[in-house]
Parts: sequence; C-alpha cells; structure tokens
Amino acid sequence: MLRILINALRTGVVTTHYPAEPSVPPDRFRGAPVLRSGSRLPPPAVCPSGALTERIDAGGRHVALDLARCVFCGRCAEDPWEGAVTMGRDFELAARCRDDLRIEVVADDATIHGGSTAEPARDRDADAARASSEIRRVLGRSLQLRHLDAGSCNACDWELSALLNPVYDVRRLGIDFVASPRHADGVAVTGPVTRNLETAVRRTVEAVPDPRIVIAVGACAASGGIVGEGYASAGGVDRILPVDVYIPGCPPRPEAIIFGILVALGRLDARRVRKA
Repeated sequence: MLRILINALRTGVVTTHYPAEPSVPPDRFRGAPVLRSGSRLPPPAVCPSGALTERIDAGGRHVALDLARCVFCGRCAEDPWEGAVTMGRDFELAARCRDDLRIEVVADDATIHGGSTAEPARDRDADAARASSEIRRVLGRSLQLRHLDAGSCNACDWELSALLNPVYDVRRLGIDFVASPRHADGVAVTGPVTRNLETAVRRTVEAVPDPRIVIAVGACAASGGIVGEGYASAGGVDRILPVDVYIPGCPPRPEAIIFGILVALGRLDARRVRKA
C-alpha cells in the first residue's frame, strides 16, 4: 500500500487540461488530410473508403473529400500525390451537419487549371444557437450518455472507454456514461448500424427522454465507413436516426470525442466548412 502511494505521489497529476488548454497530438498522429488546390490530386480509386470523389465541368476537375467517410489511412498522401495531399494534425473536426465535413477543391493537371470552389454550407448559425440554448436550458452543463454499439469493430469503443481513465477524466467536465438509456440525456453511437441491430438502435434511442442528443462517433457511425451500406449494414446512423453531431475518425482520439460532446452541449463551436 505504501509503495502504491509513493508511486502516485511521484507520478503526480496526469489528467489533461484539454479543452481549457490546447492538446498537442503525438508526432505520428494523422489528422484530417489537407488537399492543396491547384495541384495534381489523386483519383477517387485511391481511397479505400470512398471518401474521395470527383466531377469535371467547365470550371475544372473538382475533387471532394468527405471527412465523415475518411479513415485517415494516408494513401492519398503517398507518392505520387505527396505534396498535393498532406496529412494534417487537426482533430477538432466534429460538425453538426454532414455538409460541414465535405471539402472540395479544384485540381490542376495537364489540361485543367483552377482555384478553390469550395462552397460554404447554408448558414445554420441561428438553428445551432437555438438548439444549443435549449440543450443548455434543459441539461445545464452536465450530460449523461448511453454508449450504443450498433456494430462497431470496438476501436471507437476503446476510445470512449479511455474518456473515463485518469488521463482524460470527462467527469471533470460534467460528462458521464450511464447503463440505461432511461437515465441518459443522449447516446454516443459507434459502428455502422447492422441490420440485426437496427430495431434495437431505434428502441434504445426512443427510450431516452426528450430532448435527447445523438452523437455519431467515428467514421462508421458518421457514414458507414469502410463497411458502407449493404445487405448486412444500413450504413451510418443518420440512415436510421437524426444525428446532432458527427465526430470523424477511425477511431477518433479521445480529445476529438470530448470536442464533439462539448459541441453537442453547445459549449464549443462546431466545425464549419473551410475553403481550401
């Protein structure tokens, strides 16, 4: 017992100060890919999850990246597209709308030239402000979440579990996880919604008292990810339920989940479309 106490005193406080202070990811961390406008961008076939798409019109070759589908594998940033795409370090990517997770730029190759055509999404500040105000009025600064595994590989589940350890300790922010949806203010859904769990997902969310929050954690919950939509999977959570906040990543790091939860509470601003 004495040895444990001595080790604890030597270790000191290990809890992160995020979000009060910025968090610096490790050197090997891969954040959101950054597409450089006017460069020779990779074709959609390079992306294993279908996050890259393209269209060609009079304005040039438009390449779009859907962060909700991106698994941050880095294949699009490998040779020969190194430089045209770089792996960023941004993890604060949570958004209230799927459109805010879509980045579009105009590529440049032997015949096509152009600049950025990324169009800002429809202004939803007023709607978001009303939603945040209602959530703060009802829930205050606390939030009880029910973790709902809709068919994940468990990677996002482990990151959610990490939120309760001494390093991240989300309880310091008034956030906790409960066992019953009837005791919850919302759900944090991981994984694509499998057909076998589709009914269970609906019933679990319906058991949460109104007003309730639905948070899609990870690429699979946000869009279907590499699983997609098929005979065994309904795809992303928004195919079944209205989603309040999308948290991209495969899996998203704990700080990214904290950011998304605080966005859902209205305590932080969501990600908005940025022109490339």
